[in-house]
Amino acid sequence: MGFFDKIKAGLTRTKENIGRSFETLFSGEMTEDLYDELEEALILSDMGAERAMEAVEELRRRVKAEKIRDAGEGRACLRAILTELLQVGDPALKLDTRPSVALFIGVNGVGKTTTIGKLAAQLKGEGKRVMMAAADTFRAAAADQLEIWSERSGVDLVRQHEGADPAAVVFDALSAAKARNTDVILVDTAGRLHNKQNLMNELGKISRILERELPGADRETLLVLDATTGQNGLIQAKQFRDVAGITGIVLTKLDGSAKGGIVIAIAQELGVPVKFVGVGEGIDDLMPFDAERFVQAFV
Repeated sequence: MGFFDKIKAGLTRTKENIGRSFETLFSGEMTEDLYDELEEALILSDMGAERAMEAVEELRRRVKAEKIRDAGEGRACLRAILTELLQVGDPALKLDTRPSVALFIGVNGVGKTTTIGKLAAQLKGEGKRVMMAAADTFRAAAADQLEIWSERSGVDLVRQHEGADPAAVVFDALSAAKARNTDVILVDTAGRLHNKQNLMNELGKISRILERELPGADRETLLVLDATTGQNGLIQAKQFRDVAGITGIVLTKLDGSAKGGIVIAIAQELGVPVKFVGVGEGIDDLMPFDAERFVQAFV
């Protein structure tokens, strides 16, 4: 299945959870009751009350201005509004220098290691030389999990012993990447939020090494979030934004009990583009985000 089909299948539970599908809501004429039910449906989809109200008010304004009466046309108008809300930056990865770096951050359990493995396989499939750096030295077995993915995707891995300095792992990876003519280095980091100062210090140290060893290199800092955590994921995102410059979001587990509205809430609250979505367990189930096709599957 392609992006649209996988997203549509993944959002099946959203439609179950909001009680009435958007197809049912938009089956008649544009009435006042429709606006009320639509606002409720968007809130239940994890879009958040404020964003839902703003979207419905904008829909009401455009429907009046364009003299729309048919609900089908109203649905198309809502899709255009939601697509605009998702367009907060370039969803494409910028990893053009050799080497370039993608730093992955996020709490444990969100699918960070799996995301790195899937992206490594994609980049290798595009003909790039890829290396993983196991800089999550705090969690037991983190490097072991990354090693499994490095073997599965057929890319190099740089790791050290448990408890090693994460910045030292990154330094080793940069040295190895230069020697091996690597295109992209994917760096796994520890997912601790209970001590933000430690996390800030750790990421700051890694950042200084990257700036010193690879001045001018393209760098992405990707926050990995579990879409099923809904508004709690949004709180996590804000905390990480405060301690690290985020260039993009990867939303995982959009094939489970996730409600699609959280994608819009996160993009709007953070002002950062969603760059990838995880829609399954397979190695090819990490998909570049397409706002227009996502909204078509969602509404």
